Amino acid sequence: MLFTQRFTEVLKQSNISQVELANSIGISKQCISDFKSGKSFPSIHTLFLICKELNVSADYLLGLTDY
Repeated sequence: MLFTQRFTEVLKQSNISQVELANSIGISKQCISDFKSGKSFPSIHTLFLICKELNVSADYLLGLTDY
């Protein structure tokens, strides 16, 4: 799924570790791993926090835009 690919890409480019992201938005590292693997997807609230933390739009992560 496009979300999984883009989330993994943006996380890698951000130089923020999975643990750092998880801690900063108040979820477990396992949740981040599950998002990256496509086992689960974030809630609207968690998606908002991810976008804020990684400075990326939800539209991009969800594949609605290419930027």
